Amino acid sequence: MIRVAVRAEAIDVAAELAAHDAGGHGASASFVGRVRGDGGLTELFLDHHPAMTAAGLTALAEEAARRWTLDASTLIHRVGAMAPGDTIVLVLASSRHRAEALAACEYLIDRLKTDVMLWKRESFADGRVAWVEERGADRARAARWG
Repeated sequence: MIRVAVRAEAIDVAAELAAHDAGGHGASASFVGRVRGDGGLTELFLDHHPAMTAAGLTALAEEAARRWTLDASTLIHRVGAMAPGDTIVLVLASSRHRAEALAACEYLIDRLKTDVMLWKRESFADGRVAWVEERGADRARAARWG
């Protein structure tokens, strides 16, 4: 089972985990990404291309299913305005064994950061506004997966 969503509404991590794990999988790995409040950040705004962002998430989930024996995967990404502490992304991967679930979860978040069409704009308490540039470290982590 692959579940993918792009939405502006808050992510209820507990509810999503319960829905994901309803199949009684042997092992589930998760990643929860939240907005950091570093440097006086007051808002993170994520812009996207609706069809391309959803297609990118789906393609990643399908590739993970080809690489590992997964019982389920869930990728949920928020868009729009968010405050420090808000959940931006939820990645869940389940398999019969932990090694595959953990590897798939790591793959999904590493590749999501570079392969999915999302643009981040940060606003700060002092009035600064800046678009976030891609980090070389993110590109290097994604490249590990080929």
